[in-house]
Parts: sequence; structure tokens; C-alpha cells
Amino acid sequence: MNSIQNLIKIFSKFPAVGPRAAARFVYYLIKISPAEFNELAGALNSLRKNVKICPDCFNPTEQTVCAICSDKTRDASLLCVIEKEADLESIEKTKKYKGFYFILGGLASLKKNKSGLRLKELKNKIASGNFKEIIVALNPTPEAETTSLLLERELKEFNLKITRLGRGLPLGGEMEYADEETLSSSLESRK
Repeated sequence: MNSIQNLIKIFSKFPAVGPRAAARFVYYLIKISPAEFNELAGALNSLRKNVKICPDCFNPTEQTVCAICSDKTRDASLLCVIEKEADLESIEKTKKYKGFYFILGGLASLKKNKSGLRLKELKNKIASGNFKEIIVALNPTPEAETTSLLLERELKEFNLKITRLGRGLPLGGEMEYADEETLSSSLESRK
């Protein structure tokens, strides 16, 4: 396999990147200056060398413990369980949530087992904390619904309040364009 095809194959493994987008990346890299190429290579090496995973929440960090987990001003009674790192970033951008996080590392499904989920680590975090509420903040997909039900069952022993994000119409959306499931969820999640 030649260098171009090999790199296209590698980029195609990235989330949401298909072969056409991967090919565009490769042809872009061929055209950039050696200085830009070296800057990219250096950034990749720095990422691999300097970034670790926070032992408390599994968020990538360059510190021993991430900035969120080491922030003493955060609400220690709240734990938000999310699927992946990007979800944490999205919630933090809202500036509405001031508790702690736990990155589950994936979703359960009916077809796959739950071995990839960090259930044991989540239970250990809850057992060692003083949480009053666990917020299950997963995307509204069938796999996330399965995962939410699994989490509720697995965390029942802690006798904590377990909540989920409200679902419904997006801000600025119009009811006539909403599907039945979204509209039903909006009615059920009303305040």
C-alpha cells in the first residue's frame, strides 16, 4: 500500500470521517509547507506525550487531575454522567452546570455487552463521594436509552436521586416540523 492510500485508510478510522474526507485531508497535507507539516507533527507528538486521562472523571488533561475535578468551588453534590469528552465540553459551554462529571466511555446496546463501559469506576466514584444527584446526560438515541436504564439499575443500591436531561423541541424549532417522538417527549417533559 502506498503512503497516500495508507494515510487515507488511517484518517478514515476517525469518527465521522469517511474515505472522501480522509482523502481531502491527505491531499491538503501534501500541499502544505514543510514548516506547517512539522508543526502538525509536533502537535501530534505533544498530544501523545503530554495528555493523560484524569483518574477521577476520565477527561483528557495535561495535569495529574483535570481542572474540573481539582476545582474546589464546584458543587460536590452533583455528578453528571456523559458518554464522551465532547459532551463535557458542550455542557461546560452552557455555563449552567457547576457539578462534577464522569465520562462513561461509550454506550450499551442490546447487541453488544456492557464491558466497555466504566461501570465499576463509576460505582467507585459514587461510593467515595457525597453526591445527592446523578444526572444521566446522554444523547436521545436507542443505545443511550438502553444505557440510561442500565445505569439506573446498576446505581439503585446508592439510593440517590437519578435524573435525566429534559427532552423536547429545540429552541427555535417549529412544532409542525417535529416528529411524533420529539413532540411526545416535549409533552411528557413539560415543566
